Amino acid sequence: MKEKFAELKRRLQEVYDLRGAIHLLYWDQATYMPPKGAAARGRQLATLEHLSHNKLTDPAIGRLLDELAPYEQELPYDSDEASLLRVTRRDYERAIKVPVEFVSKVSAHRAASFDVWTRARPANDFQAVKPYLEKTLEYSREFANYFPGYEHIADPLIDLSDYGMTAKTIQALFAELRQELLPLVRAILEQPPVDDSFLHRFYPEEKQKAFGEKVITQFGYDFQRGRQDKTHHPFMIKFSLNDVRITTRFDEHNLGDGLFSTLHEAGHALYEQGIAQELEGTPLASGTSSGVHESQSRLWENLVGRSRPFWDHYYPELQAVFPDELQDVSVEQFHRAINKVQRSLIRVDADEVTYNLHVMMRFDFELALLEGRMTVDELPEAWRERMRTDLGVEPPDDKDGVLQDVHWYSGFIGGAFQGYTLGNIMSAQFFQAAQRAHPEIPEQIGQGQFDVLRGWLTEQIYRHGRKFTASELIQRATGQPLGIQPYMNYLRQKYGQLYQLDRVTAPS
Repeated sequence: MKEKFAELKRRLQEVYDLRGAIHLLYWDQATYMPPKGAAARGRQLATLEHLSHNKLTDPAIGRLLDELAPYEQELPYDSDEASLLRVTRRDYERAIKVPVEFVSKVSAHRAASFDVWTRARPANDFQAVKPYLEKTLEYSREFANYFPGYEHIADPLIDLSDYGMTAKTIQALFAELRQELLPLVRAILEQPPVDDSFLHRFYPEEKQKAFGEKVITQFGYDFQRGRQDKTHHPFMIKFSLNDVRITTRFDEHNLGDGLFSTLHEAGHALYEQGIAQELEGTPLASGTSSGVHESQSRLWENLVGRSRPFWDHYYPELQAVFPDELQDVSVEQFHRAINKVQRSLIRVDADEVTYNLHVMMRFDFELALLEGRMTVDELPEAWRERMRTDLGVEPPDDKDGVLQDVHWYSGFIGGAFQGYTLGNIMSAQFFQAAQRAHPEIPEQIGQGQFDVLRGWLTEQIYRHGRKFTASELIQRATGQPLGIQPYMNYLRQKYGQLYQLDRVTAPS
């Protein structure tokens, strides 16, 4: 059996080496590739996706999994070997249902669509990308239909990124969260607005970059195993456990844009760099779900990076970098400004309290598009109407409306957005458990020390990679199933203090 297990690992290594090469081409396309390289890049990606899919769906892998099934039964459930066999079987059984020709054409389409989007958004030209989005919707439905028996057409797409979740379970969770969020949003927006005008003074890009990279190095991001570059829409990408890269963007008249983007993507990268090295080259060497991954980016960005203890330590350093811009601003003013709650057009710029309303809107649109209740042509106006209803603000154009997110222009429609709100909910639950185990964590954050927090996260989450499902991981790490109360308690306490609210309760 050991020989067969070694053979399976060898074959999987070939698959994941190809995946790394594919990710490298995507990274290059989003960072340094010249615009006219898009057509060839689409063909290159399609070829590599074809090879990778063929290797993963090779009947030899299926035979090895069958032959190793008795061996798996003898192993502890949480062993690396049993977990590898369990997760590989899941991936293999999903992959063999999808024709390789479909994988190739979708890959080429994504490359072309992304290229058009990079020009269409700044030009405010939805019509340019509309036919690509319609084709994406067609492909998304086609993918779902390779998995007959679903309750909702979005379920196979959601399962891709948040295994075990369905449209029904997410709708129920989002309805509960929305009911508790809205009173808090209303109570805050009734208060006088916070002055954040000083965040929009001139902050040179190079100084922003240097400060952000210093902070994430202290978080524990290893620049010997990664790097940071600029892009249109920030992301983290991994080629191997020792090559985990992040991207960001800068606005010299918005200090928070580049800084919190950097902290966010570093949170994703800390997860990937924390996976046990012995899992390299296998399906286990990745985050377990979109929601868990997002929990880490939001934890480091918000629960750490927007906290008062964090800025009690780092604000004097930031003032030293920007003395003219921040000399008249106290740490209290700064902390209130970076946590300002307001009606906003852009999801990635939204505050913690209103952010999830942006996500829920997109999730609802995905369901409506997949079900056929909405057409792509109707999407821009539906976007404007929903923004008016939910957030009391209307996009002046499609650039800051339907074109603002890259996801639908570089992937499927369905399963793209729910992970952001799942991650917000999980982040508070994980952080609460970490503080329960180590009550000194807030004090250490106030000293610029993150080893204990990162160590707990590594032990409970990072090192396991995909060994456990999201629900298993949450139960193991926190002792409880996923629930919204730690997150809502966190928001009520933090923003109740910031906005001097006497009491904000959930509706009865």
